[in-house]
Amino acid sequence: MLAAVLHGAKDLRIEPVGDLALEPDEVRLKIAYGGICGSDLSYYFKGRVGEFAVRHPMILGHEVSGEIQELGSAVQGLAVGTRVALDPSRPCLSCEYCRAGRSNLCHQMRFLGSAAVVPHVQGGFAQNLVVRADQCIPVPDGISMRVVACAEPLAVALHGVRRAGDLLGKRVLVTGSGPVGLLCMRTARLAGALEVCATDIFDPPLKIALTMGAAHVVNVSNDADARSLIDGHGGGFDVALEASGAPSALGLIFQALKRGGRVVQLGMLPSGETPVSINLLQSREFDLVGSFRFHQEFKLAVAMLVAGTVDVTPILSAEFPLAKAASAFAIAGDRTRAIKVHLAIS
Repeated sequence: MLAAVLHGAKDLRIEPVGDLALEPDEVRLKIAYGGICGSDLSYYFKGRVGEFAVRHPMILGHEVSGEIQELGSAVQGLAVGTRVALDPSRPCLSCEYCRAGRSNLCHQMRFLGSAAVVPHVQGGFAQNLVVRADQCIPVPDGISMRVVACAEPLAVALHGVRRAGDLLGKRVLVTGSGPVGLLCMRTARLAGALEVCATDIFDPPLKIALTMGAAHVVNVSNDADARSLIDGHGGGFDVALEASGAPSALGLIFQALKRGGRVVQLGMLPSGETPVSINLLQSREFDLVGSFRFHQEFKLAVAMLVAGTVDVTPILSAEFPLAKAASAFAIAGDRTRAIKVHLAIS
């Protein structure tokens, strides 16, 4: 089979790789679509995501959908030909975190297309993929498989909103209007947020933010506009969802957040230490919490997409065949031109 294999920063090759044999509890999928995530872009352009550096060739991709081609001998409840959303998380299911319902924190997690462990976990930008059967969530024939491939970023947003706590009647600030930030806006409104304000450093994603639930948008690349966010709303936001991964966003949030407010960090910050105003955090009693991937939210995300509860159409920008993966990454890396780019793999 062919796959998009990253050998180093900006060195992505479409090359043959061997098919894996099935274990009894596994299935083989024919991959339909793969969405290019911010972490894929970071691996491609920088050779790393946060503290996770690519040390040997790795197939990218974890936002994928597909169709079951082959079943392991012990698999029940699935059939060849079933269309599925693929949960990219493969936790151990037996550690203290898995047993406590927090499998996203599993020490033995095998997450598709991730350099967090060595050897790296190969990803889903490939013509076929072997996964554990419980990672497959069946979907009906009527739904677009490109839409189904958006279940993973929607699950990330749902987990971030869950970490934010009760949003009923709250005023919410979302920093970063990429795919996860935009989906946070939509799900925050569904969770009862009274008002959502979105920020970014580019105007095109902010226009989309207005269609995804944002009542106000601010381009923070303009110092005066950023200042107006603080002056006009300072002390007025109950919750902030930080989805940009930019250290400067935390400084803005700490100025715009109400005393006793909560900050949820979803964006992966650059490698190394990030300065945080601990004095403000202490004196204003902010809660600063992390949000990493997702757990049970993946099944909810699939159900919401199938039901049409969340419309991801506004974030769908372009699709390319697997053979043109490098071109797809170039477009996906230009935030003035694209939000979510997909590879049509088969």
